[in-house]
Amino acid sequence: MVGQDRALHRNSDRLASTGRYTLYALAERRSGEQFRTIGIGPAFTGVAVHDRYTVYDQAGNFADGVRHQLCCAHLLRDLEDAAETYPDHVWPVQCQRALRGLIHAANLARAAGRAEIDPAVRDPLVREFRDGVIVGRKDVPRVGGPRDRQPPGRNLLEDLHHRHDDVLRFCYDTTIPPTNNLAERDLRPNKTQQKISGRLTSEKATRDRLTIRSYLSTAVKHGVNAMTALRDAVTGNPWMPQTAHILQG
Repeated sequence: MVGQDRALHRNSDRLASTGRYTLYALAERRSGEQFRTIGIGPAFTGVAVHDRYTVYDQAGNFADGVRHQLCCAHLLRDLEDAAETYPDHVWPVQCQRALRGLIHAANLARAAGRAEIDPAVRDPLVREFRDGVIVGRKDVPRVGGPRDRQPPGRNLLEDLHHRHDDVLRFCYDTTIPPTNNLAERDLRPNKTQQKISGRLTSEKATRDRLTIRSYLSTAVKHGVNAMTALRDAVTGNPWMPQTAHILQG
């Protein structure tokens, strides 16, 4: 858990963020413990919000007992791809409709200060979503071979079925966001800079740049002016959050 935030947003560019903290880091993309090596995994015990990139589920990346929320924005895009691949199938549109309805209901519940979606609204949409997944698994049968040999639509359906709780966790706790859009927003300035000036060739320079970005982004999230935070750091008095420790086990 980070500060008072319960949800940690992650994506494949080695960024971890909450509403109060941001960490950019340089790590091996193929490393099975890349998040543990940057110091997040061992201490984090909240909810990790991310896409279906397999590295997030590999042993060693998180503390025992961490919960997951699959990013619904990514799932909706995957369902859109499935709708184009299987234009005669009903399940992609049905699952999209139910998922969008649940996201909208969660946003309304959160705005109203409710801890979860009203069951009278939530439960019919959850049933619609589940029914769509059941139909999809019948319409897109598994073929012989491992996961990487399956059609993308089948792998999507397997995740929607076997990771049902990780898909709809946000429906039962409105403090959990349904998407990792926060991480995407935090990452965008770094991606824009790379497009304009390219990647740095020095590993040390890259790590230093990411440390500065982490510091400035976190300061801004705490209401501190970025230039003030930068000036204080240069003059030897860097800004620090009031809490003595960022990560809480």
